[in-house]
Amino acid sequence: MLPTDPAKRLSFQRYVSDGDLVIVYERHDNMKAIKVCESSVLQNRFGVFKHSDWIGKPFGSKVFSNKGGFVYLLAPTPELWTLVLSHRTQILYIADISFVIMYLEIVPGCLVLESGTGSGSLTTSLARAVAPSGHVYTFDFHEQRAASAREDFERTGLSSLVTVGVRDIQGEGFPNEFTGKADSVFLDLPQPWLAIPSVGKMLKQDGILCSFSPCIEQVQRSCETLRSNFTDIRTFEVLIRTYEVREVKMNRFQGNEGGSIESLPCKRRQRSNEEINGLENSSPPVVMARPSSEARGHTGYLTFARLKCVL
Repeated sequence: MLPTDPAKRLSFQRYVSDGDLVIVYERHDNMKAIKVCESSVLQNRFGVFKHSDWIGKPFGSKVFSNKGGFVYLLAPTPELWTLVLSHRTQILYIADISFVIMYLEIVPGCLVLESGTGSGSLTTSLARAVAPSGHVYTFDFHEQRAASAREDFERTGLSSLVTVGVRDIQGEGFPNEFTGKADSVFLDLPQPWLAIPSVGKMLKQDGILCSFSPCIEQVQRSCETLRSNFTDIRTFEVLIRTYEVREVKMNRFQGNEGGSIESLPCKRRQRSNEEINGLENSSPPVVMARPSSEARGHTGYLTFARLKCVL
């Protein structure tokens, strides 16, 4: 969890304070990030919620409105932040993010370079992975996007772990001050092959690069450039399949021998319907799981490569 403390550092404080950022959870597809202010209120379809009633409560609390409606106050973890942040660009989601952090071998204390920052979805998770002693240096060529991301990291208490710079990494490469110091580098660029020579200079011996590309043609050209100074080049496509779990009422006539009531002769169908109506109230609910009809498809390709060791 990432509530902010007065020093603007990563904090594991478990109670809501005035000035904290909280995730207000109404339902799984309706959440919003709100800064707590003692004199403010939140109004939604469930009623009016006073922020003063939230202060001092532990994160995860259920709070009630003047009408008896309720919401939950959740800590702004990177996972939840990814779901509520403003989309200034296309973002990476949880499946890709977790894969990136694992394959880049990011641990506390690492120095990570990123280009471009975009909406800051990945950056937030990178910051948690390197905390408390590591650092993420992220760059975006768009000055306004970089400024907005910097404000977001202030709100989530990550300003001591993340530095946002404005720079065209494709054209200029990473700053020379990071030469040979980066443990990992992440690229989300339209032409990543232009930045790969610079990445090779920034990485420590045996350091790892990851490049995110939405098109396979970008992957192919990047791999051609990687072959000169990198090894262990691999590309992945991460797909996620969500299942819906719910309680349903069933009866002993459903699913028998793969048939249905509609396929029975008329007299047997009438008798079956009467028996079902008699058993409807006594049938215990059954928990069923099935694939979601709105499964998220392809987001992009992740290409990883390790810098060759110079003997």
